[in-house]
Amino acid sequence: MGKVVMYSSVSVDGFIADENDQPGPLFDWLSNGDVPLDESGAVKVSQTSYDYTRPYWDQIGVTIAGRHVFDITDGWDGKPPGGIDHVVVVTHRPEPEGWDPGAPFHFVDGVEAAVAKAQELAGDRVVEVAAGDVGGQVLAAGLIDEVRMDVVPVVFGSGKRYFGSVHAQHLLEDPDVVIQANRVLHLRYRVRR
Repeated sequence: MGKVVMYSSVSVDGFIADENDQPGPLFDWLSNGDVPLDESGAVKVSQTSYDYTRPYWDQIGVTIAGRHVFDITDGWDGKPPGGIDHVVVVTHRPEPEGWDPGAPFHFVDGVEAAVAKAQELAGDRVVEVAAGDVGGQVLAAGLIDEVRMDVVPVVFGSGKRYFGSVHAQHLLEDPDVVIQANRVLHLRYRVRR
């Protein structure tokens, strides 16, 4: 099985979006460089960010996201973001009416079932879990192997927390990757078991 990785860009004070689900400048680092990060050419980062991010993106087989993220992105129009093969959506509701049953999206009830389905689909590739409430629930369930953060130099003050509403302490190892790039600090922590 591949690793299960919780990931997102995050403000210095720990938020992945403001109170209105807006990311503000959290993704500016994805457009402030000269090196295309994907085939579209729309996402351009510094060489330092490319050297860290591209190999990681190439390892991702499945992304797990919550229904809220699915809804605010309009289900990415039925195409998984970033060239990922599948998206597993954690939800207590059925798929939207009129949803294309052939789209590589899987709607499951509960984080344990989501991780099991994602690992089945991903094989030995990485299962990426979107930070926020679902990511925090997967961490609390003891199913996260690694935490990755792209820390952006902005303070939100309030908003949607990186770890959602985790109510217990979870120890991480010392960061094994700390990379300063253009307007972003890339961090990687293994979860202490």
